Amino acid sequence: MADETSTPQTAPQAASTESQPSRPYTPRPAYAGPGGARPPRPAGGPGGGPGGPGGPGGGPGGRKFFRRKKVCKFCTEKIDAISYRDVRLLQGFVAERGKIVPRRLTGVCTRHQRKVSLAIKQSRNIALLAFAARF
Repeated sequence: MADETSTPQTAPQAASTESQPSRPYTPRPAYAGPGGARPPRPAGGPGGGPGGPGGPGGGPGGRKFFRRKKVCKFCTEKIDAISYRDVRLLQGFVAERGKIVPRRLTGVCTRHQRKVSLAIKQSRNIALLAFAARF
């Protein structure tokens, strides 16, 4: 009997916590914070303006300016051929780290983006452009 009282009984205690009867559901009371009741939310969604955060007019939390649609630089200037030797032009489409800048950032059309990336790869192969940035 002395052995039974000296051994710890961890397993029965863990089982007893799991088998406790569950409490009945009671809903939480209404918000009673520092200012009392919560003020009503403004109409028009989370951004506050009439069209939400991205809509025209854009209230608090919305866009601060209207972003123009990007137009392809090569289409507007009617440039058809993009040469791999034109390093100054191609450097504008290569990031500091050496990555080719995506079309959604540059605003170039799909056809010209393919030509730009091909020209960048060709100029990298003959060492006119760097593959990666210097560290």
